[in-house]
Amino acid sequence: MSGRPSELGRRAALVVRAGRMFVRSGMARPGPPLRVLRQLDALRRWGTLLGGTLVSTAARDPGRIAIIDDEGELTYGEVDARTDRLAAALGRFGAAPRVAVLCRNHRGMVETLVAASKRGSDLVLLNTGMSTGQLVDVVREHEVDVVVADAEFADFLKAVPQGVHAVAAGGPGSELEELIASAPAGKAEPPARPGRTIVLSSGTTGRPKGADRRSRPGLSPMVSILSRIPYRVHERMVIEAPLFHTWGYAMLQAAIPLRATIVLHSRFDPERALRAVAETKATTLVAVPVMLQRILELPESARRKYDTSSLRIAAVSGSALPATLATAFMDAFGDVLYNLYGSTEASWVTIATPADLRARPDTAGTPPPGTKVAILDASGKRLPPGTTGRIFAANELPFTGYTTGDTKETLDGLMSLGDVGHLDEQGRLFVEGRDDDMIVSGGENVFPSAVEEVLDAMPQIREVAVIGVPDEKFGQRTAAYIALHDGQSLDADTVRAHVRDRLARFAVPRDVHFLDELPRNATGKIVRRDLPAGAGESAP
Repeated sequence: MSGRPSELGRRAALVVRAGRMFVRSGMARPGPPLRVLRQLDALRRWGTLLGGTLVSTAARDPGRIAIIDDEGELTYGEVDARTDRLAAALGRFGAAPRVAVLCRNHRGMVETLVAASKRGSDLVLLNTGMSTGQLVDVVREHEVDVVVADAEFADFLKAVPQGVHAVAAGGPGSELEELIASAPAGKAEPPARPGRTIVLSSGTTGRPKGADRRSRPGLSPMVSILSRIPYRVHERMVIEAPLFHTWGYAMLQAAIPLRATIVLHSRFDPERALRAVAETKATTLVAVPVMLQRILELPESARRKYDTSSLRIAAVSGSALPATLATAFMDAFGDVLYNLYGSTEASWVTIATPADLRARPDTAGTPPPGTKVAILDASGKRLPPGTTGRIFAANELPFTGYTTGDTKETLDGLMSLGDVGHLDEQGRLFVEGRDDDMIVSGGENVFPSAVEEVLDAMPQIREVAVIGVPDEKFGQRTAAYIALHDGQSLDADTVRAHVRDRLARFAVPRDVHFLDELPRNATGKIVRRDLPAGAGESAP
């Protein structure tokens, strides 16, 4: 009984915070009485399932434009009706078939996610950057019943294991559209059991793993987001981040209860993203950092063609945000940038506001309400501000484990994020790299991110990655992989001299490789295992 009062107090505090956040965002704004009653009834019956938030939003704002994509517009009422039919059609493959989705950002992706939720189906989000062999392995390992994939992934659709139903998506005449049209109209009922959502880890250093995400998240995710990012009801959100990734999927989950208009593109194009902001008067851009880099690489004459003054929020996550990029983007588009740090397993654990990024553009921000962050040493002891150690965190959004049965290391209720970093006196987090990426050269520790930050400040360099490679004498040595801006030139000696003037001698990259571009996955993370050995110019 001793823990009950504190638990009740915690829940009461959450409700109070939620009330404040929902009032500020406009979610608690009065509306037509009958629609409000329908909205509340839907929330009572469905809870905060993805399908349920869509049902409740459609009850409140059925005529509101929900999705704008390459095929046109759909209202919330239309999406609700179409996903009811799709949920019914999924019943042909089992009472609650396990569904795997391999789609780019378009209505078919959103509707499949919502319909699977309405059906109570387990959902496996497949990564568009994976090979056909990897995809087939994931389908087998997760005992998938139905695969919904864009027609462009024809090789995968042909290769799905026997007994798995393959449905091609994308376009007016697709099999997915036929499936929706063939199902009878009728309102879906809440499932007896909410389905699980399985998100694949990025797999940048090894084989992707399936992380089992909670399907009934409650109020906590919305409260933590609204505590740092000033989202409002009826946002117009251009979501360029892939919806199959934790980041893009989380922002979709936030957009629907906000009754937002969601603008989607199947493929990212920097100029088209700016055009979409201008044409829809978008208030929010959801992206990964490399997308912001691509936008800034547009000629200034191209950027000036589009009026982006409506943009209040540019939210990024999914990979590290370089400090120089944060400053450059805010200088070009105003103080609208928000940076979220977290992982597939923990969701977001810190959020940096524009004020944070102006003060310290290299920060990952501070923990939102309900989240704890600690820096621990190898023995699990908490380290003071300014001291580098392993990053651990706890919140109400953790995964329930990998589908393999494995889980992440935990200490005193805090989960390891697999990164190293430090906190400053203001409680801001600074991420210095992966705990297994640290380079030990001649007994000295080198954090790749520190070298990358120094090199990223060189005006000739467009993107850079630093790794450790084997060395017979020192155990490891530092290697830098660099892609230059168009028309720029640089040599290895200049690179080494630049680092030598700013960091310790043992941090200077002995190998310097020049590439046209660095290998990245669909969420913009550099895939370090794909960096080629011996490319371009290197040290003797």
